[in-house]
Amino acid sequence: MSIEISKVTANIGARVSGVDISKPLDEEQVTAIREALDVHKALAFDDVHLDDEGQQAFARHFGDLTTAHPTVAAVDGAPNVLPVDSERGRANHWHTDVTFVLNPPQASTLRSITIPPYGGETLIASSAAAYRDLPAPLRALADTLWAEHTNDYDYAVPDEQIDEEQAAQRAQFTSIKFRTAHPVVRVHPLTGERGLFIGGFAQRIVGLSVGESRKLLDLFQSYVTRPENILRWRWSPNQLVLFDNRITQHYAVDNYDGRPRRLHRVTVAGDVPVGIEGKESYSIEGDASHYTSGAE
Repeated sequence: MSIEISKVTANIGARVSGVDISKPLDEEQVTAIREALDVHKALAFDDVHLDDEGQQAFARHFGDLTTAHPTVAAVDGAPNVLPVDSERGRANHWHTDVTFVLNPPQASTLRSITIPPYGGETLIASSAAAYRDLPAPLRALADTLWAEHTNDYDYAVPDEQIDEEQAAQRAQFTSIKFRTAHPVVRVHPLTGERGLFIGGFAQRIVGLSVGESRKLLDLFQSYVTRPENILRWRWSPNQLVLFDNRITQHYAVDNYDGRPRRLHRVTVAGDVPVGIEGKESYSIEGDASHYTSGAE
């Protein structure tokens, strides 16, 4: 049976059928999935029967794996698998995975483990569509800018609103401080597309004050989160979603009344981002060599 790709929305997302990703893929299948990912940015696979080992094997078709996270603990016995568990905190802010390191993951896989009876969707946005939507003057400005990304919690809940458990989770997340400067407009290494490379870890525009930076980042972010640029994925059992971390952002919707929700994440090591002038990102603080290959 040949691989079939069915679009879910105009700007982002497709369902993939006709391939059993629990088995080793041949070169033709990997190429077809990679090409579909380049076009659609996020791919959903239904009725998959994978364990942690199988999810890692699937992700390895696209490159070396990172460890689970630079600072957060992995699943026991599976150092490349991150539990995305409502009991360990909720990623209900727009972000691209681990952009605070020099070479963030190129791709992320999420697999449904425990799904609440309602809510708990994952939103995935196309930053390529966002860049295309920018008016010409804003596009010209974005092309020139760089932003500092950090895992520090400037963007999160104020200190006085968190309990002891949340404070411990925050302390773990920031146990190693990272700061990296990335181009606001990243050129995709395979397609040449330009996308807005910002999100929740982008805290300051290089050369501007925090206040000035926030206004510009909020303006650019408003194009990423336009409804037309978003895939709203309602999880079902035995699903896997693969998305291109170089040209998307995502958000876990906290709308399930505290019911159990758990996904497992495996990420594929990425390259150092490059801006439109060919300049590479540079690290300011933090060594991520324990997390991803090629880190400095």
